[in-house]
Amino acid sequence: MAVRVRIRLRSGSSEADVVALVNTGFETEGPQLLVPVALARRLGLWPPPPDSYLVELGTAGGPVRNYLVPRALEVSLLAGDRVRGPVVCDAILSHVEEEVAMNDKLTEELGIVIVRAGSGVWRLEDDPATAARHSERPQYFY
Repeated sequence: MAVRVRIRLRSGSSEADVVALVNTGFETEGPQLLVPVALARRLGLWPPPPDSYLVELGTAGGPVRNYLVPRALEVSLLAGDRVRGPVVCDAILSHVEEEVAMNDKLTEELGIVIVRAGSGVWRLEDDPATAARHSERPQYFY
């Protein structure tokens, strides 16, 4: 089981609490969140707004083209007993992915530390070293 966390997304006046996959292999220069189109519609980000643009991204399955919406989201981590954030990030809108995924920079800015990736165990950077938080169940958007 991978690490998945509960987050709150805010885009303008729209808001949604969702589960996101923590994906350290999703590397960019700044914080980004991959958002399936079905969720992008709920957040008012689909069709893509005028400030969006197409980007080509390298993936394990080969290159894909998605819309990037700069600074489109405020993301807060809902860690049960604590809330971290918000962090402003770009939204990557995907027709292919069915799960929200956060990149390495957003993961770091929210203070998430992966303890055991295969078991879905994580902690916050300021939790005691022995703390063990557990992954959320996956949430899919079709």
